[in-house]
Amino acid sequence: MSTVEAPAKSRAQIKERTLRKDNWRLYPITTFVIFTAWVVYATVRAFWGAAFYVPQYHYLTPFYSPCLNDICNNVTVDGHTGDAAEFGTLLPAGTRGFIPFAIITLPFLLLFRLTCYYYRKAYYRSFWASPQACAVREPHGKYTGERRFPLIGQNLHRYFWMAAFLISVINTWDAIRAFHGKDGGFGIGLGTVILVANVVLLWLYTLSCHSCRHIVGGRLKNFSKHPLRYRMWGWVSKINQNHGTYALITLGSLVVADAYVAFVAGGVFSDPRIFN
Repeated sequence: MSTVEAPAKSRAQIKERTLRKDNWRLYPITTFVIFTAWVVYATVRAFWGAAFYVPQYHYLTPFYSPCLNDICNNVTVDGHTGDAAEFGTLLPAGTRGFIPFAIITLPFLLLFRLTCYYYRKAYYRSFWASPQACAVREPHGKYTGERRFPLIGQNLHRYFWMAAFLISVINTWDAIRAFHGKDGGFGIGLGTVILVANVVLLWLYTLSCHSCRHIVGGRLKNFSKHPLRYRMWGWVSKINQNHGTYALITLGSLVVADAYVAFVAGGVFSDPRIFN
C-alpha cells in the first residue's frame, strides 16, 4: 500500500536573494540615473523663464507650451519680436521663477507619465525596489498593491490620458507654427524638423497607451458591426507593442527639442535653414 506524503507546512526557505546569474541590477540602476537626470533637467528648465521662444521662426519649446505668462507676449530675440502666448496669459510677469509658464499642462503631463503602466514598472523597480527585477526577492515585508493611497490614484491614468491627448493637439499646433520662413510665409529649418519629430514621437507614445487601446476598441462585443473602430483598435494594438520604447524615446526627444530652442533663443548658434 502506497503512502501519500503530507503537504509542506511552509514554503521552502531560500537564503539567497536570487538565483539569477545575469547582471539584473543594470536595468534599475540605469533607469534610476536616466529618470533622475531627466527630472532635474526638466525642473530647472520649467522654472528657468527664459530662452523658450524664437520669434523669428515661431519655435516654442514643449516645456513652455502653452505659454501663459505675461512675458510670453512681445518676446524679443536677436532683434525679432513675437508673441508666444497663443492662448492668452494667466500669470503675471512677477511669477517668473516661481510658477512654470505652462502651469496648466505640465501637471497633467507629469501625472500621465507617472501613472503610465511602463513608468510604474520602471520606477517601482528603480526607486522603490518593488521588486528590483523578476525572480529577485524584494526588501519589503508586505505587498498591498495599488489599493491604498497614494497608489490607488494610478487608476486615474485613463483621465490623464485624455488631458495628454489634448496637450498633444496643442504641441501639434506649435509644430505647425514652426513652418515659418525667415522672411515670413512658409519656411523650414532644423528646428522645424526637430519639433515635428518630437510631436510625432509624442503622438506615438500617447496613442500606443493601453487606455487609448481600450477607449478605441474596448467593450465591443462584435467587431464586425464596428469596422472602423476595429481597424483603429488593430492599429493601436500594433503600436502598443512598443509603448515602453516610445515612453523612453520621448524623454530624449523632449530634451532635444527644448535644448535646441534654448540654444537658438539664447544666441548659442543660429538655426540652419532648409527653405526660406
